[in-house]
Amino acid sequence: MTTLEITGTGWLTTFTDLGRRDAERLGVPTGGAADQHSAMVANLLVGNPRGATLIESLGSGLAFVPDRDVLLAVTGAPCRVTIGNAVVDTWSPVVAPAGQVVRVTDVRLGTRTYLAVHGDLRAPTFLGSAAPDARMGFGQVITRGTQVRLDTGFVGFPRRFPVFRLPVPALRFGDGPWVIDVVESPHSIPGIRELIEESSYVVTDRSNHVGLRLTGPVRHPDNETEIVSHGVPIGALEIPHADELIVLGRYRSLTAGYPIVGVASRPSLPLLGQAGPGQELRFRWIDREESIRRFARREDELRALERAAADALDLPCRRTQ
Repeated sequence: MTTLEITGTGWLTTFTDLGRRDAERLGVPTGGAADQHSAMVANLLVGNPRGATLIESLGSGLAFVPDRDVLLAVTGAPCRVTIGNAVVDTWSPVVAPAGQVVRVTDVRLGTRTYLAVHGDLRAPTFLGSAAPDARMGFGQVITRGTQVRLDTGFVGFPRRFPVFRLPVPALRFGDGPWVIDVVESPHSIPGIRELIEESSYVVTDRSNHVGLRLTGPVRHPDNETEIVSHGVPIGALEIPHADELIVLGRYRSLTAGYPIVGVASRPSLPLLGQAGPGQELRFRWIDREESIRRFARREDELRALERAAADALDLPCRRTQ
């Protein structure tokens, strides 16, 4: 049994994974890592299944000390990772020797980082998932002083910080507006497509795990026909009664009767999971077929990494999702 002693956290640090399967039929949101791509890549880089439990940290400040050598990877928003006094690469597997402090600092552009460690992190589960859901009383918050338990078969490498040449599909961030691809909803509002495409939107500090609230121009339906509340996909663009646009996240529930004017494409969801207050977003409309093609390319990249990491680490290629 290996222990990671948490000596520092960001604004909010939790256990998580890719979320709950089939839980929505019970009225429980899927949940899971806000940036699913970064979470999957972190796990693959250390030889774990894509859906293995890992640690999600919001903001800078995560720090811990392992009591044995561990193989780890940090992905997500650009940041500075140090092991002892050495700066190490993000989006890459590295070894942290026993007793050395691992720190994640200077998180910028995005909001979240993901820490995966080879092996099985021991964390409570709810409906088969370690993903938090505060509304269900399942917070999963990791605080300073927490002793994180890890079952791992890692026994080290010949070199302290091995470097692998892996085809890593790192998430791309930019200093300017982030462009989010959107597929039009069949229940859209006349003229809303043109308005959204020509406008810029900014994430407000009223955003949370349920969705991003954006300032920017919107258009409301011309009639008062009641819209029956229904389930919606992750990334749905919703227009409430207020003059704002909401992009629903992994902890969304029903529409509450508000119109859904579009849905963010699956390859764009990781960036939405990284967007924090003040981030400017632009929306670009694409058709459903193009969205499917881009998702297929992203899946091909993940599979290539999965195979390459398994070969480099001499571990079995395992998948959960």
